[in-house]
Amino acid sequence: MNFFEKVYSKFFDKAYLNQKISYSQCGEDLIVDFLLTWVLKIKNPTYLDVGAHDPFNFNNTYLFYKRGARGVSIEPDPELFSRIAKYRPYDVNINRGVGISNVNDSKDFYIMSSRTLNTFSKTEAERMSRLENIKIDAVQKIELVHINEIVDQYFGQKNLDFLSIDVEGWDLQILKSMNFNKCRPNVICVETIIFDGGRKIEKNQSAIDFLLSKAYIIYADTSINTIFVSAELLNS
Repeated sequence: MNFFEKVYSKFFDKAYLNQKISYSQCGEDLIVDFLLTWVLKIKNPTYLDVGAHDPFNFNNTYLFYKRGARGVSIEPDPELFSRIAKYRPYDVNINRGVGISNVNDSKDFYIMSSRTLNTFSKTEAERMSRLENIKIDAVQKIELVHINEIVDQYFGQKNLDFLSIDVEGWDLQILKSMNFNKCRPNVICVETIIFDGGRKIEKNQSAIDFLLSKAYIIYADTSINTIFVSAELLNS
């Protein structure tokens, strides 16, 4: 039995699976955990969670936090942020949005009736508000910070093992603004589904193609999110 056969047999063993609880939307944290722990041999990952939403629910990094890993969580919604700050005190928690320009100004933030769909994109907010049972509840001015500033400040002297991005309409722009020459996350999970109220599955192919162009490999896809791993790291 070769290395990958041993690893996969371990992952699909019932006893192993029964010990695992997912906090992500579709089990993304378990896939990333498997990838980091068993394939890349990284047991205590650093992480940057852009659009963390909640300290536990639909959260891609709580599994690692619970085990003692630490990272940075960014959530622009003040109400959601207060829960994250309360229940994730050992993380660095930032109540700002991630901007796509080098100027750290402020921008309208659209708080939707389903807060998992909150967005800085007016176009995206208006598009979603035309769907059934979705509306814009409020608009607030929220300060922005560039992702490279966050990376420089908190990951400048260490690797970023896991980057999770879920920002409803700004995912590609944030990825394009990131300096991959300076910081190259080992694993990236990005929302690649375009929400349409459940009528059909449409993917953000531009975000997928961009990361492929940066020498990442698609490791898994849960329909909602796509998980990428650095090709260089996986093949080393």
